[in-house]
Order: sequence, then C-alpha cells, then structure tokens
Amino acid sequence: MSATTPTTSSAPLKRTPLYELHLEHGARMVPFAGYEMPVQFALGVLKEHLHTRAAAGLFDVSHMGQIVLRPKSGDVADAARALERLVPVDILGLAPGRQRYAFFTNANGGIIDDMMVANRGDHLLLVVNAASKEADEALLRAELSDDCDIERLDRALMALQGPRAEAILTRLAPDCAGMRFMDVREVQINGAACIVTRSGYTGEDGFEISTPIEAARPIAEALLGEPDVEPIGLGARDSLRLEAGMCLCGSDIDTETTPVEADLVWAIQKSRRIGGVRAGGYPGADTILEQLEKGTERRRVGLRPEGRAPVRTGAPLFESLEASESIGLVTSGGFGPSVDAPIAMGYLPGSFGTPGTKVFAEVRGKRLPVNVTELPFIVPRYKRS
Repeated sequence: MSATTPTTSSAPLKRTPLYELHLEHGARMVPFAGYEMPVQFALGVLKEHLHTRAAAGLFDVSHMGQIVLRPKSGDVADAARALERLVPVDILGLAPGRQRYAFFTNANGGIIDDMMVANRGDHLLLVVNAASKEADEALLRAELSDDCDIERLDRALMALQGPRAEAILTRLAPDCAGMRFMDVREVQINGAACIVTRSGYTGEDGFEISTPIEAARPIAEALLGEPDVEPIGLGARDSLRLEAGMCLCGSDIDTETTPVEADLVWAIQKSRRIGGVRAGGYPGADTILEQLEKGTERRRVGLRPEGRAPVRTGAPLFESLEASESIGLVTSGGFGPSVDAPIAMGYLPGSFGTPGTKVFAEVRGKRLPVNVTELPFIVPRYKRS
C-alpha cells in the first residue's frame, strides 16, 4: 500500500510506540511520512528480506492510519452503503469478520489512496496509508458524516509475515490458527484486546496486529523473543512487496492512474460494474466503467531486465534502441533477492503488454533490454483455506 521511500519535511517527526525498541535492535532510522521509521536493522536489508521469506519478519506499521466508520443507524450495512459512494468496491457484500482491499477514486477515476476495509460487525475499520491518513479522514468526514460517526484510532499496528508466522503467533493467541486469508477478529494477546487480520504486503502468509498503545512493546518483545522472528525495516518491506507485485501508492498508483490501468480490476466486484446491482455511484465511475468495457491505452506490467543491472523507479521505457520518444515508465524497480535478479514494474501501451515483449529502459544514458513478464514475481503463500 504505502510508499517506502524516505521523505523530508520541516515539521517535527513523530515516533511510533516501538521507536525505542527499534533503536535497541540496531535500527537505522529515516524520515518517512512524517515519522522516524527504521529503514533497516543490524541484519541488513538483504538478509531481512530472505529471513522473511524463510521464517518470519516483524514490521512496525504504526504510522498508518486506523479509522472507524460507525453507522449512526446502528446497522453496519448503512456504513457500507455510505463508503461505496467513495470506492468502486463491494463493501455491502463484505461479511462480518472479513476484510477487502479498496481505494478512493477522484472525479477522473484516478486513485487517491488505497486501503484495507474490515467489517467488524457493528462498524467498518479502515487501514489507510500514512502519508494520506489526514486527507483520508478529512474526506470521510466531509462526505460521510451524515451517515457515520468517524473516529481515528490511537493504536499501534505491526505485521508478522512469513511461513512461520502462524506457528509463532498462535503460541501467543491460539485462536489465530483458525483464521484464513482476509479474516479479521479480536483476540487476546498478552492480556490485551487486539484486532488481528490475516493478509500481508509481502506475498507471504501473515498477520496484522492492531494493539493498544501500552501493549505494543510487550507484544513486539514477545514476538521478537521467538528464534524465528527478526525485526524488518522499510527497505526489505519494499523489495518484498515488489516481488509480490503489490502497488506502491504514490509510485505505481496515483491520482492520474485508474484502477483499470493499474491492473487492479480484480478489486472491483461484479456488483459495482455495468450490469451489477450497484454499478457506479462513486467518483470517476464513468471513466472506470468505460475502461472496464473497452480497455485502456496503457497498463501496469511486470518487467525483467536482462543481465544483473537493476532498473530503478523513473527510468523511461523505449520501443527500441534507436527510438526517440519513450513509450512508458518504470514506477518501481530494484533487485529481487528471492528471485536473485533485477525486477521492476511500470506502465506500457497495451500493444506492448504481452509477456515476452522486449522493450528498453534508459539507465544512466544507456538503454538496457527489459522483458515484459507476468506479475507477481514470486508465488504468493496466503492461507486461503
């Protein structure tokens, strides 16, 4: 969801409840989305990445926003209907105890922000990106206050990701073993009431754990006390999500990019499309529905550079070595430790989107051959049953 590129600002940086714990584990801190965040720990980005794929990594994502929509009528369906005025996603059909990926769109169909939406039975819980959380809250208050009470939660949030995540978390919270991908439930961890979801930004099985502020450090310490768990910073989080083909808000998706262009059509359910029971009704619906029917001029694609040189974000893409005008752009790029090769994502015209198509990325004045490929770069390991 959220970008992982360090940011600069004149405003004082905030700290998460796990700040001191990060320092104790050798974190190198950087400014990010208004917070001091760990970009890496003593293990280093490469080893943190591979450890998450092999065992389990603990990520501090407390900088992200947690917002509750509580229906004034007392019926969560009314909150769902209200939120559907802002997102092209089926929220009304989201069952209690389940969550779904969604995004706010603007009048042109561009993506303002992406998020997770959970049905908590009597309210909806949104987890939004750190850089946009204040704007998202303002949007919700401006558009939905007649139907919902809107509350920003002051809680910590951490993610435990990797193939050992279930075995580790269930030692502290046995009820989590019965959860499947995109489930949400309240569980007791170390005596604290926590909201746990089972999903992840890495392509691995894992959990997100929303805790009371005072419970964050004891729970994090308990998890880090497990031999299979290492603290993981923003650097490895970025390479893990890139391998998983996950979009970075502000890079791979933005206000000029529609969900169809971003290849996120899977997130727009039939009920919100043409012919659906609640088609349209959200900002930019005319554009998005037309693109769903007729296609788009460009699409997000996976890219595999030939050779070992990585192709970074912002590199222009060309049809040939001699072409004078670029036909696309790399929006995320780097080295994929799990695949032991450079990988990237970017946008190309539809006619160049077939896997196996060769284009050229310009890097430091040289054009390097790049092949279009399927996404993701790794096989996701979510627990779906």
